[in-house]
Amino acid sequence: MQIRLDPWPVDTLDGQLTLTPFSGELIDVETPRWAAVAPRPIPQRLERVYVVDGKQRMEARLHVTDDFGREGHAGFGAYVAGAVELCPHGSRQAELIDIRARRVLAHAPDLALSPLLLSPRHPQTGELAYALMATQPGGHPLAPMQAVQGAMLAHEQELSHGLASAVPFDDTDDREHLRALTIQDGTLRSRNLGGAVVGCVKTIQTLYLPTDRAGLLAELKPGERTPILHMRYDNNRVVRFIWYVRLCEAAFYHHPMSGVMRLEMYAPEDSDFLPPIVRQVAGLSGELLCKLASKPHKDSRSPQNLIPTAALEQAMGRSMGSLELVTRRIRSHLARELGLDVGGAVA
Repeated sequence: MQIRLDPWPVDTLDGQLTLTPFSGELIDVETPRWAAVAPRPIPQRLERVYVVDGKQRMEARLHVTDDFGREGHAGFGAYVAGAVELCPHGSRQAELIDIRARRVLAHAPDLALSPLLLSPRHPQTGELAYALMATQPGGHPLAPMQAVQGAMLAHEQELSHGLASAVPFDDTDDREHLRALTIQDGTLRSRNLGGAVVGCVKTIQTLYLPTDRAGLLAELKPGERTPILHMRYDNNRVVRFIWYVRLCEAAFYHHPMSGVMRLEMYAPEDSDFLPPIVRQVAGLSGELLCKLASKPHKDSRSPQNLIPTAALEQAMGRSMGSLELVTRRIRSHLARELGLDVGGAVA
């Protein structure tokens, strides 16, 4: 019997390795030779790298009745997406940018509601402004939560592509295009908006590689990567280029794929074509991500939870504020609506 540890802490929702099978299609698009690819230097023309992430939460689930007596599910929610700007050559300090929480009252589409401004008893603690957001029809209890998540993902997508260089996803080999690259935490979603954006997936939930190829992941040295593959799900709705990069050596007691991250970029339908921009990003990804990888004594989700991502998570949490205080503010608002004297019990 052989025992190896999943490297992430047991209180993490998903372990680093869950390894469900993949039922789609993989095609060799870079080379038919399945072997490790050495890292390439980060080009001097790449001036800025942005690490983008988003976060959302439900602050209260609601059952509301509008002025016409119609009832339905709703919810107070908050979401934020932000970025860390850094120099890939280390010539200047990293900087947090565009981190501002947005709050919404997500509600069933047939309800006539008004935006809410929840003012505190003590003005110095700030106001909570909830803009209206209609959910999908159907009246499902989880619809408000899904609407908040959808808004966060859309905002994250716009931010990622807005910061990155606009690059050609055709056969243009103009390397001067790549001056700003966005590393988006997690898998890519929605459609390609034309920016140099690479998704970094730190949990290997689906093992896309067949058994005869998966062994290469354990053999990769830090900075090395697999060849690029053209991946298509069996429903044809998702088409991506993917490759794997190793960020650090696995400890002897960890699963041998510990320290491996999957990267992905948008792909055209034509599986025989590899845009030069994707090859460029894949080539520099090993050296770049090894620079940004976290350490076990600083982050229990190391090395895949990149150092800028951890800083961004903390900043986004501060932006949304204490959930306990927000909940007290909501209860205070409801108490005033009902004419109750709650004294100092709520803020």
